Amino acid sequence: MSRVPLAERMRPQTLNEVVGQTHIVGDDGLLRHIVETKQPASLILWGPPGTGKTTLARILANELEADFIEISAVVAGKKDVLKVVERAKTNWNLKQRTVLFVDEIHRFNKAQQDAFLPHVESGLITLIGATTENPSFEVITPLLSRSRVLVLQPLSKHEIIDILKRALKSEKATKRVSTEALDYLAELSGGDARLALGNLEIALELADKITSETVKTAAQKRIPGYDKKGDMHYDVISAFIKSMRGSDVKATLYYLARMLQAGEDPKFVARRMVIFASEDIGLAGNGAMGLAVATFQAVERIGMPEAHI
Repeated sequence: MSRVPLAERMRPQTLNEVVGQTHIVGDDGLLRHIVETKQPASLILWGPPGTGKTTLARILANELEADFIEISAVVAGKKDVLKVVERAKTNWNLKQRTVLFVDEIHRFNKAQQDAFLPHVESGLITLIGATTENPSFEVITPLLSRSRVLVLQPLSKHEIIDILKRALKSEKATKRVSTEALDYLAELSGGDARLALGNLEIALELADKITSETVKTAAQKRIPGYDKKGDMHYDVISAFIKSMRGSDVKATLYYLARMLQAGEDPKFVARRMVIFASEDIGLAGNGAMGLAVATFQAVERIGMPEAHI
């Protein structure tokens, strides 16, 4: 058994092997243009986990025949950046390009990000930053102006199934997984290819014949994608309000459950319901405000877990 995780073994090596993100890797996509013209550009890849940010960075560096340097902003500091600059200067003298990939670039502070500026501007370094956070808030403006921001989308269910089928073919295990199990794996992934492949790998270790129950055991409980301060926080509460506004009960309950399951403060949700009762219902439903306020008071006094009722 290989010690290298299945997700790493299945990582695409060329743009033609990439599944999804056709808006940037397709025939008219920017990344395709960069590869075909051999003209590098500094990029900020913004998207959720498991959508191919690291993969695309590695492919670009390989296609451009550049020295690929990969660091994580979680553990790297300004000294690491300076070491990269010295290596890039050596490459420059050897007429070789340097591509620096910074994972979680939003974790770098302003001073660390400033250290890139002169070298990105001079062309010494081609910077590719990856982030799950909105770069408009997390990346300094001068660096943004010298880079192109590319938005990566969560993979569709069909695309995840395609990736899983490729993995099963590679592992010679196609007949071991039922169609229902494959569909369930894709459903649980939430558009995250790494998660889908990780769950598949565990499932293959658990049983010879993979069923939906095997997948359920392998995946355990998945916490919905959510953050308390980032874009997801505002996107989900906005979807919750719009679902109420559209009188869509099922959608409203879904977004409510998603927030509470992810650990959101129930008082935050209840406050938004009070605002909704005033702003969107108002005098059209005189009882709405009283009901919303009573709900907020009950949630405030009782707390979780009973407040979910």
